[in-house]
Amino acid sequence: MWNPRWWTDLVQEGAAPDPRMTFANERTFLAWIRTSLALIAGGLGIDAFAHDLPVWARTSISIALVVVGGLLGASAFRRWLQAEVALRRDEPLPPSRTPQIVSLAIAAVALAVAILIAFE
Repeated sequence: MWNPRWWTDLVQEGAAPDPRMTFANERTFLAWIRTSLALIAGGLGIDAFAHDLPVWARTSISIALVVVGGLLGASAFRRWLQAEVALRRDEPLPPSRTPQIVSLAIAAVALAVAILIAFE
């Protein structure tokens, strides 16, 4: 069976954690992936269906949502790996700025949409 290098390095790190912790880490990863996909779908939806917005606004908001969704998907794996390493080392989980960044980005997009709707 083929195992990428990061996987080989991971399983050699510390001791195997309680499977419940590993499964919880995996569920958190999948939740971030679902959020990432929702942001990407929202960006595509705005581009396809928000014809009442000016083209520049529709395009800007769509691009912002798709980019944030893509970055979130990429950071989800990094976060999963950091947590898995910490679990294997029996260390505290490392802090993450991802929730703060995602919430600020979504708030900025929501504010932009609200302003555009108000001044239409």
